[in-house]
Amino acid sequence: MASSGSKVWSVMSLGSALLGAAVAKKVLNTTWRAATGKNPPANPADPDVAMREAVLWATLSGTLIGVARMLAARRAAGYYLKSTGHLPPELQHDNQDADKADAPTT
Repeated sequence: MASSGSKVWSVMSLGSALLGAAVAKKVLNTTWRAATGKNPPANPADPDVAMREAVLWATLSGTLIGVARMLAARRAAGYYLKSTGHLPPELQHDNQDADKADAPTT
């Protein structure tokens, strides 16, 4: 049964990541066109693309797509949690609470 839940989570995780990235790319392309009046660079590594434009595009697209994928994965995890009553094994709590952290050794 755990294997079945893991497969369901794998599909949910992949689907949410793809959807999040697609939405982010659409928003980013539209915003870039509105702000610059031209299409975003197809390949920022192309030497014909100005360095400033290439760096700006890489920074904005990487950040926005990464955040969108993370937000989509969190929503999928929330839905999985509500549906099954537990997080998938890949998302077990990582004990980041400060009061639970080990004291530094000197």
